[in-house]
Order: sequence, then C-alpha cells, then structure tokens
Amino acid sequence: MTKQILVVDDRNDLLHLMRRVLEDEEYQVILLQEGKEAFSKAKTLLPDLLILDLRLGDISGQAILSQLRDDPVTAEIPVIVYTAAVLEAEEVSKLVASDPYYYQAVHVVPKPFELENLLKLVEQLLNKPVG
Repeated sequence: MTKQILVVDDRNDLLHLMRRVLEDEEYQVILLQEGKEAFSKAKTLLPDLLILDLRLGDISGQAILSQLRDDPVTAEIPVIVYTAAVLEAEEVSKLVASDPYYYQAVHVVPKPFELENLLKLVEQLLNKPVG
C-alpha cells in the first residue's frame, strides 16, 4: 500500500520540489501551503508522515506540532520538522529531548538539507526498504 505524506510549507517552490522528490519514490503526497489547515487535514487524512516547516506565515509550526501531539488521534503520526532558523531548530530539538515520549517520532532537520538525507529519514520512518 502506498504511504501517504502530508507536506506543509508556505513556500510554493519547496512544496513542489518535495512533491516531485517524494512522488519519484512512489509516495502519495498531499501539499498544504497554509499551516492553519494542517492539524485538521492531518486529523482527517491520518497520513503516514507529516513534513512540516516550522516557519509558516499564518501559524507557528510548533503550535501545529503541539496540536498534533495533544490529540490522541494524531499523537503518533511521525513528523519531520525543518527550519532555516537555527535558534528555532535548537529550541524544538531541546523540546523533543526534554520529553521523548510526548515528542516520539519527531525529527528536526535544519535547512538547508540534502534531499538524499531527507529521503533516508523518510524511508527510515516509514520502514521502507532502501534501494
């Protein structure tokens, strides 16, 4: 069965790059350009993975992450968060480390990142055989 990935980013160019790269690996990709819809979309779709930019124009990625983790329906969805803001990445990394149970399956990736490394993390989280 095809794994479904929800990608949330307010930058259209990054959304389409992610779609192309992930669809090349035969994942079903759903894109969202507005963060305010991310929680309800994740709760409705229950994707196998959420890839989330922490810096969104309309809502903080951290707020979305908290909503996901506070709801029993979405609490176990694996999440890859990314940001170019070094301090924000460090802050979220500290949050994840401070409560590994609450933030289980949350991985922080600083931008810029290599797409190959991101794909390896996606495959690891979705238990897809590499190669």
